[in-house]
Amino acid sequence: MAHIALNMQLTDFKTRYSLLQLPSDPSLNISSPLRQAAVLIALTKFDGEIHILLTKRPNHLRSHPGQISFPGGKFEQDDKSLVETALREADEEIALSPDNVEVIGQYPVQQTFTGFEITPVIGLIKEQFNPILDPGEVEELFTVPLSFLIQNKHRQKHVYHRHGKRHCVYFIRYREHLIWGATAAILNRLCIHLQ
Repeated sequence: MAHIALNMQLTDFKTRYSLLQLPSDPSLNISSPLRQAAVLIALTKFDGEIHILLTKRPNHLRSHPGQISFPGGKFEQDDKSLVETALREADEEIALSPDNVEVIGQYPVQQTFTGFEITPVIGLIKEQFNPILDPGEVEELFTVPLSFLIQNKHRQKHVYHRHGKRHCVYFIRYREHLIWGATAAILNRLCIHLQ
């Protein structure tokens, strides 16, 4: 079935998968209150295939410096929903207008060791846009082909023990980038679902 996903088009992605019906998977089982956040898994067509937008955080940030992430951030009181959070953050970070995104669903929440419960929002970029990076939030913007991510050999899993509990951490190396943590875990779950 993986070969089907390798040749998938944006319309296939949109119509073939019911993303809203998937259950949550809070795999870390953290008992303390978690802060709500949302990220945008933005899909675009490039060179005839689906790509996913990712950002690299600047090294000067106190939180997750230099890490690869999706556009996104913390839920703010003025946000009407977590979907709005993801779209607002993408607009602020890379100048991707909410009007240029067709939201097709939310993905199960991802808990982090740093105390966040992240809601991934999946959206299709309607038209090409001119990214403007907020230097306080984003050092680099790049895309990864879905056809690369969907191949199991590119997604590595390592098991670690923390406070007596066993945890899986995912790693994806793409060119000079090392994608890991919550971003890699979300991508891994998405790829498993698409296969």
